[in-house]
Amino acid sequence: MSSSSARLTGRIQSTLRHFLDSEASGGIVLMGVATLAIIVANSPADDLYFRFFHVHVGPLSLQDWINDALMSVFFLLVGLEIKREMLDGQLSTWSRRTLPGAAAAGGMLVPALIYIFFNLEHEAALRGWAIPTATDIAFALGVMSLLGRRVPTSLKIFLAALAIMDDLGAVIVIALFYTAKLDFLALAGAGIVIGNLVILNRMGVKELWPYLILGIALWTLVFASGIHATLAGVMLALTIPLKRTPGTPEAPHHESPLHRLEHGLHKPVAFVIVPIFGFANAGVSFAGISRSVLMEPVTLGIAMGLLLGKLIGVLGTVAVLVKFNFADLPAQASWGQMVGTALLCGIGFTMSLFIGLLAFDDPALQDKIKIGILAGSVLAGVAGSILLSLFGRRGHL
Repeated sequence: MSSSSARLTGRIQSTLRHFLDSEASGGIVLMGVATLAIIVANSPADDLYFRFFHVHVGPLSLQDWINDALMSVFFLLVGLEIKREMLDGQLSTWSRRTLPGAAAAGGMLVPALIYIFFNLEHEAALRGWAIPTATDIAFALGVMSLLGRRVPTSLKIFLAALAIMDDLGAVIVIALFYTAKLDFLALAGAGIVIGNLVILNRMGVKELWPYLILGIALWTLVFASGIHATLAGVMLALTIPLKRTPGTPEAPHHESPLHRLEHGLHKPVAFVIVPIFGFANAGVSFAGISRSVLMEPVTLGIAMGLLLGKLIGVLGTVAVLVKFNFADLPAQASWGQMVGTALLCGIGFTMSLFIGLLAFDDPALQDKIKIGILAGSVLAGVAGSILLSLFGRRGHL
């Protein structure tokens, strides 16, 4: 290998490690915040907790500002990561996309089918079919990071790539199935703004501020159009220019607007925005909730979709592809570790909560959704970490 190739490989590995470390740290913070929300929601301060996020600031409540506006920044980062990985990263070639892409598809299809199975007799509940299809990349990598060297880096890369493809699927699902009545005038205005963003891109404008100013206008118009406003973040991300060859891992933000913006958003999103969303939405009061709630079709469908659906969908897809030589198992990974990784894909906290809030307005039903997500995610996380720990070997890099 030439010295230039070695340097390029080193840069890619260092950048990827930095990315994984950032996501893992954010996941650990999110775990703590979610736990705190549940504690507060079941403490003497529960009434203050629930009333606080329903206080109106201007036209929206605090919770709406968090879910519709603040989370648009989260979706902007998701869009940036998807674009970078598809054009200049681990998913830049079809051969690299095959295994995580197919596994993500299987990991979305089977949980949806399991949820539908449990709720076939409850037509209104079927709207929540997409809730257990999402994988939370920060949570899953956070759990993986706690296992250290017992998990090979190849599995972390596989999980990160799968979760990014899963995010892409979730964005498409939200756009297609959770869109309200459309305002075509506002939608046309959003189209004009997107056109201007594309023109900026084609003109080679590298300053970020024109894109961000138009991004605010885009969010306003998308919000008014009936499409969920957070999708404006993804639309904006796809127009941010990307230079295919990044800079050094120490300063990738010097190379292109996309790298610069992604670098600037990682920590605020991981350590501020997502934790605020988690704290505002994870709190569920267990007062008056009996064991029978766990057996409710909605709760059970979500929990089993995350726990069993992700396991069957991800592991089954990987097994078929490897069996018929369409793909190889990640390097240095055993089948036992792959089972553990497939289980970790059942941690569906952030995106699952988000889809659940879009699917149902009824607070009582939202509580059942939260319990299902928490139960499925905790069981999947614990089972996955135990298996990865048992099958892991010291010194595996």
